Amino acid sequence: MRIIRACRELGLSTVAIFSEADRASLHVRFADEAYCVGPAPAIESYLNCEAILAAAKASGAEAIHPGYGFLSESHEFALQCQSSGLVYIGPSPEVIETMSNKTLARQIMVAHQVPVIPGGSGNIQDDSEALALCRAIGFPVMLKAVSGGGGKGMRIVRREAELCDAFHAVRREAYASFADSRIFLERYFDAARHIEVQIFADSFGNVIHLHERECSIQRRYQKVVEESPSPFVDDALRQELTSAATIAARAVGYVGAGTVEFLVDRGKAFYFLEMNTRIQVEHSVTELVTGLDLVKEQIAVAAGEKLSVKQEDVKPRGWAIECRIYAEDLAQGHLPATGLIKGMVLPSGPGVRVDSGVQAGWSVSRYYDPMLVKLAVWGGNREEARLRMLRALDECVIQGVSTNLALHKAILRHPKFIEGDISTGFIEACIPAVTDNPARHDLAIIAAICANSLGGGQAKGGHSEPGKQDQWRLASKYQFWASRF
Repeated sequence: MRIIRACRELGLSTVAIFSEADRASLHVRFADEAYCVGPAPAIESYLNCEAILAAAKASGAEAIHPGYGFLSESHEFALQCQSSGLVYIGPSPEVIETMSNKTLARQIMVAHQVPVIPGGSGNIQDDSEALALCRAIGFPVMLKAVSGGGGKGMRIVRREAELCDAFHAVRREAYASFADSRIFLERYFDAARHIEVQIFADSFGNVIHLHERECSIQRRYQKVVEESPSPFVDDALRQELTSAATIAARAVGYVGAGTVEFLVDRGKAFYFLEMNTRIQVEHSVTELVTGLDLVKEQIAVAAGEKLSVKQEDVKPRGWAIECRIYAEDLAQGHLPATGLIKGMVLPSGPGVRVDSGVQAGWSVSRYYDPMLVKLAVWGGNREEARLRMLRALDECVIQGVSTNLALHKAILRHPKFIEGDISTGFIEACIPAVTDNPARHDLAIIAAICANSLGGGQAKGGHSEPGKQDQWRLASKYQFWASRF
């Protein structure tokens, strides 16, 4: 839907692909054409290169936008697009391959004096080699899949006794997720921040950055809340981070939109984590503070145009926060939730942006990522943005399936979040178990009605005739009882 909207505003026709499970989705309805590429399992549809390219050929498409997820960082798919005479809206296959290889990316960063996390730069062969390296750099460490991404193939090891089991577990997960069992390890930093820099480059050698995003609020290495700018980054650190990010982009001859991710410790020392060779889920917060449309810019650069802005033109304004609304059961360890969305009311109003591909009547399947809505807000400062987000979260109603709306409210109301004192371990350390029952709103209404009937208004002639004050009291009672559920 995000890409379709950008294309519509550029006067471009769009072709959607869909699996059998997504036949009734919004992006299928809003595209000019749509082609089914296979059954529900992703390996048979959204990861089926041949079926996707056949749909492109049948429709007469000129370019493919990979979005994020699935094949968006597959150098093989990018290469097949080019071989089929299609424009791939992203960097070259060679750059994608280079930066998806974590050990090779580290080597390039070291060669260009971009700080990297202490650790191994190659494929670790066995647990004895891993133990020797751990002893050299010190515990805790993070085991990582060489071809990993999306929070998969990662495990923290805090002591020697845990290493052997963790090593083999990560190798198994790496092979299952990426068909590549190679792993490496890095020193792990507690209470660190995950801060990334949006970069953009064209084929004329122009490379710019669009400042930073704070992405430290995570669960199991998956981002939950993002914001721009970061409340932690001062002007000096911002200069260092953005300079390192543009050096990284130039080092590999990058073209298009990309993100360089860094780990930043409390002392403001920073280390290169990885480079995402695609548009990010959280690109919307950058768009809100810069006023730029990154998807339109991607399309223009892929069409051979120069960047529409220079570095001096990029002047962020205000503050933006994004919450990822997932279908998940908070009471069951945040397991993905499935089911029919029976009702849906999405927020609106000043400074509110909603990106979503679902609607009432849509069934959340077990096959794909459970994210339902990207809810983003803009404010003149961080506190205005925080309060606006809370207002938007209160307006958001999704019935029939459990969501993490309650988790987001707890995060944004926490004193440490308000102070900007956050890290990648914030949720585990600061947010107690939060549950969300889809029926709680109905229960709250019933409770409020009961409270009102027990408290009663002044009866006249056997009939209750609540005036304005009684209506206000009823509303306040509803709010009180709603907060109990």
